[in-house]
Amino acid sequence: MKKLGILALALLMQHISAQNNRFVYQVTMKPDAENKTDIKTENAYLDISGEKSLFYSENRYKRDSILQKAFQGGVGRASINREQMEGLRSNINYSVEKDKSSQAISFKDRIGRDIYVYEEDRPLNWKMSSETTKIGEYKVQKATTDFAGRKWTAWFTTDLPYQDGPYKFGGLPGLIVKVEDDKGEYSFDLMKNYKIAELVTLNQFGNTIKVKRADYLKQQEKFKKDPMSFMQSGGGGFPAPPRAGGGGNQNPADMRKRVEERTKEEAKRNSNPIELQ
Repeated sequence: MKKLGILALALLMQHISAQNNRFVYQVTMKPDAENKTDIKTENAYLDISGEKSLFYSENRYKRDSILQKAFQGGVGRASINREQMEGLRSNINYSVEKDKSSQAISFKDRIGRDIYVYEEDRPLNWKMSSETTKIGEYKVQKATTDFAGRKWTAWFTTDLPYQDGPYKFGGLPGLIVKVEDDKGEYSFDLMKNYKIAELVTLNQFGNTIKVKRADYLKQQEKFKKDPMSFMQSGGGGFPAPPRAGGGGNQNPADMRKRVEERTKEEAKRNSNPIELQ
């Protein structure tokens, strides 16, 4: 009977782990290095299945869904409510996918017209602490790590059958309920979770280009200096996809000026990124 009980428990845990679950994190950020009082807060999803997990912005998903419906309906950008889209602006324009079998972490981010993908090449070396507390309904344990130029403190729980967390964080013997850097500039706080039918497929407008992390960083810098080269060629010499809805009447000089001004403003607003190294 004891063996049957153990087997039943193992099967139950396997069934729970195989379900698709969404964990909603509140992400708090201070992305502007010159204005630390400018605090950005938005929700992000960590969707977990038996094979992988996907971390992405709630606003980005909503924006992409609106664009996808507009283009599928054949009406293009003209039908899109600009005010609604502005309300869905996100500071989390990337997504992070973790493969459970290979333990690979894939980071995806848009530069210009295209999506750049790289596999994270830096391991997370956690230092476990015996310190425990309670966050919400979960009993949590402390762990710390140095990653990408920041010192991070995580609180994880074994009350849930997952060894995962928001962003690139994971590898602890439980789900990360909270993780923040020692300067209080970035934090991820679990708010709620619920079951979902399946993991979403994020819309990938433009080309998907696989690169090494170092090459991604080089392309980022190149984009900041000359954004128009990415808008015209797709970046790095790759052909750009055709533009929906024409747009051929725009003055090239005015267009270049607008893009460059917008890029500089974006760079200023994101001068304190989550990864400093």
